[in-house]
Amino acid sequence: MIFFLILFLAAYVSAVSGYLTENPDYSQLKENTWETMEFRQMQLGDWILQSSLNYDRITSLMVAFHYDLRALRGEDEQAADWESVRDDLMRIHPTAYGKLKNAYTMILSDIACFPVPLPAREGTPDISYEDSFGDGRSYGGERIHEGCDLSGSAMPRGFYPVLSMTAGTVEKVGWLEKGGWRIGIRSPSGAYFYYAHLYSYSRDWQPGDTVQPGTLLGFMGDSGYGSQGTVGMFDVHLHLGIYIPTDNYHELSVNPYWILRYSEAFRTKADY
Repeated sequence: MIFFLILFLAAYVSAVSGYLTENPDYSQLKENTWETMEFRQMQLGDWILQSSLNYDRITSLMVAFHYDLRALRGEDEQAADWESVRDDLMRIHPTAYGKLKNAYTMILSDIACFPVPLPAREGTPDISYEDSFGDGRSYGGERIHEGCDLSGSAMPRGFYPVLSMTAGTVEKVGWLEKGGWRIGIRSPSGAYFYYAHLYSYSRDWQPGDTVQPGTLLGFMGDSGYGSQGTVGMFDVHLHLGIYIPTDNYHELSVNPYWILRYSEAFRTKADY
């Protein structure tokens, strides 16, 4: 009986090991992995909603599960010996591992607010959003959607407040043809948070101004896709973009969807 138990345990460990490390040399991690679409999709899944942010664990599990944790559940995490994975990665690919961990840290570590407060007034329609990163866009030429849209089309432009998700410094503000009235905040860890298609600003923002998580930046609108002041070319919504500097890109977009899902834990309520 003990013999068969030992065989079963050995087979189980082997299966788990094979599941986590299909490539024994972790060839799914390269020095430019943080610039690939696999990484940029940021498929953190529901797991990120229930876990403390340990960036070694996030990095190790993302590599082990080929950058998609959407199917990961608690029992899978217990089976995953992420510390051993981390040790192997740091031994085999130390530079690539460091870059990847730094990228996750840069993106997630400063988030302390959801960008639109929950309406406190009964009957006020809430905003909605879905994963549209990578969808096609045609205005100004064929391109992909490099953000996530939070729809507020049930209410008029200027109704929904837009809050800063992080502390940081205003880096860019004003009109962009594709983004309308926008404001860009550089967080302390280095990520750039881009809030676009605003109706108006909460104040006369200037580059160099500082904000805190929850600072009112402006109000959701439908500005853009034309000369300065153009509105009404699409439904009222907030376009949220998140960008990081990498080896080969000054600003590289990542998918905000699961980051927004994570930030709902910090959502405030307001009477508007």
